[in-house]
Amino acid sequence: MLLSAWISGLGLGSMYGLIALGFYVTFAVSGTVNFAQGSAMMLGAVFTFWFAQTLGWPMPLAVLLALLLCGVYGLVVEFVAVRPFASRGSEAWLMATVALGIVVDNLVMFTFGKEPRSLPSSLALTPLQLGEVGLGVYPLQLLIPAVGLALAAALHVVARRTRWGIGMLAVVQNPAAARLMGIPIRRAVAAAFGLSALFAGVAGVLIAPLFNVQADMGTLFGLKAFAVAILGGITSAWGVMLAGLLFGLAEALITATLGSGYTQILTFGLVILVLALRPQGLFGRAAVKKV
Repeated sequence: MLLSAWISGLGLGSMYGLIALGFYVTFAVSGTVNFAQGSAMMLGAVFTFWFAQTLGWPMPLAVLLALLLCGVYGLVVEFVAVRPFASRGSEAWLMATVALGIVVDNLVMFTFGKEPRSLPSSLALTPLQLGEVGLGVYPLQLLIPAVGLALAAALHVVARRTRWGIGMLAVVQNPAAARLMGIPIRRAVAAAFGLSALFAGVAGVLIAPLFNVQADMGTLFGLKAFAVAILGGITSAWGVMLAGLLFGLAEALITATLGSGYTQILTFGLVILVLALRPQGLFGRAAVKKV
């Protein structure tokens, strides 16, 4: 039972880490975060279901189009809910992104319906066996951590080793210098939000076969992912992914040993404790300002 909890915890934690990577991307580039991340995750699952199950399209094509639309949604979030406020130095983008996410959730509820839907997948049909013993986990739950870690590694390499990534990071550190160097600041910020929603969409696509697809499925995931981003240190791609894995493992082990009634109490209690001891997060660095 504990082995099953470990594996399922890694899969669940990878979902939190993927969504939290979106928070990292937007914060690293623009100093803002996309609180509509939960709705982007939900859209990834809903679009995949609609294309694959309702329209009967091949799953690879359904996934590709779903992720493309998630990226477009991220661009819309930046253009509608962030740019008008951030350009004036206002922090109202925080509430605007929350409000936009709620609007999208309710629009999907009215169009897609309230009923949970099941998205079949060959990777989530038959549990794995170890000899004659069933592990109680599906192949998809092993694939999810691999995808999450691979994306975190790719993001780290792009951000630290490529001119495009370094240019993106320069936008928030010194906007004036970045502009003088020819970096299109608005397009860089918009691209960050598109990438942010894309990561959340990947999480939605991967988790859809394991959970029911429904309009409000992203709300709690988005909240936990933001906690993971702060816990890991929102300035570190590896930090937020590793914090996601730790958070997922803690959830799974607490549920397996003490019961689901204690899960939210203890996991968020641990988050408060860790942040009280390390305000910059587990893997973040304390900010140093020159005077």
